[in-house]
Amino acid sequence: MSFDTLGLRAELLRAVHEQGYTIPTPVQAQAIPAVLARKDLMAAAQTGTGKTAGFTLPILQLLMNEPKPAGKPVRVLILTPTRELCAQVAESVATYGKYSTIRSTMVFGGVGFSPQVDQLRRGPEIVIATPGRLLDHAQQRTIDLSKVEILVLDEADRMLDMGFIHDIKRVMKLLPAKRQNLLFSATFANEIKDLADRLLNSPQMIEVARRNAPVDIIEQAAYKVDKNRKSAFLAELIHRGGWDQVLVFCRTKHGSNRLAEKLAKTSLTTAAIHGNKSQSARTRALADFKAGKIRVLVATDIAARGLDIENLPHVVNFELPNVPEDYVHRIGRTGRAGATGTAIALVQRDEEGLLRDIERVMKRSVPILPLPEWNAELKIEAPSPDRPPMPHRGHGARGGYSGRSSGGGGGGRGFGGGRPGGHHRGGRSGGGNRGFGGGQNGGGNTGGSGNV
Repeated sequence: MSFDTLGLRAELLRAVHEQGYTIPTPVQAQAIPAVLARKDLMAAAQTGTGKTAGFTLPILQLLMNEPKPAGKPVRVLILTPTRELCAQVAESVATYGKYSTIRSTMVFGGVGFSPQVDQLRRGPEIVIATPGRLLDHAQQRTIDLSKVEILVLDEADRMLDMGFIHDIKRVMKLLPAKRQNLLFSATFANEIKDLADRLLNSPQMIEVARRNAPVDIIEQAAYKVDKNRKSAFLAELIHRGGWDQVLVFCRTKHGSNRLAEKLAKTSLTTAAIHGNKSQSARTRALADFKAGKIRVLVATDIAARGLDIENLPHVVNFELPNVPEDYVHRIGRTGRAGATGTAIALVQRDEEGLLRDIERVMKRSVPILPLPEWNAELKIEAPSPDRPPMPHRGHGARGGYSGRSSGGGGGGRGFGGGRPGGHHRGGRSGGGNRGFGGGQNGGGNTGGSGNV
């Protein structure tokens, strides 16, 4: 099946092809015809499987096929749990609606109210919003939802986790009773099914992956690390592995800030994003991370949904989440759209129960890796002007790294080898592909100074 066989308009297909897509993902192949047929829909799919295009493409088509009603009413309302996801959906609408005249706008908190009022006055047909700010506009009578034809709840499970159920109910009262409802979720938890029973009318069900399953192509592993050594251990993993782009998850805002400060002291360009950051700061940090200006982005779970980073290679759970399903959402930031990815968990003693809960939900175990040799003498210092950052001894064939005196070792696709050629921060030769830990085969047969 190709996008050309789904009955989409030429304008939409042109935009799709410009993005380099020819074959729809499983959720897109099932969702697009159902939405076009004006059916209510309940869809569950793993993160990174194309859910957003699965509803934005057919919605755009439905709006383009019908004459615009008088008065420029809001015809489509898309509710999301976070500002980041709101921005991601809006970007998808703009990308695929590039050759249409459909107007859309975003409504979320953390930014000025008045500019959003100005946008709403222009008569957007599609509004992408977070529940709280949407209700603020409704209270101020700056938005009228009485003519909405299609309602989308995106990442509905996350909205329930974040306590938005009462806000969602208030929004429902502002909508017409007769409308098309689309519910998209990463999981089909019991609470989601209860919401669907109240919201949807004889919905078509789509579930393209088993419940709460992580993307199969994500390579997962864990290290057991003492709490007081985690930040230094993480810095070593990043430096020694030559990881250029790493998304790290913490539980709290303050913990994210503290970790970002510690990593920055080891010469890693780092930023933190969480709920206390302004929207402009969060947007700037994410843009810098995507552009490679920032090597490490430390985030709370507010970023576990809606961050769409193309080819993100590494996700680290610095702290395990209290809710096992959140682990699936976190690691789903890598391995998106068919790309490979790796997810590392740093597990301290009091988190071992959380890891077991995660494994039960996923119905698979997370391999525990032995701590690397260098962990025993782990020492992190801030680089001084006359001393380059992070010089370390090489471990020959075992380590896949190089340092002051010997060439880099080998290493297959294990957890920790350097980049091909093994000359990240030293050593002139040696194998070692990107990974977590250095293989035991291959060898640095050049030796020498290491060129620290």
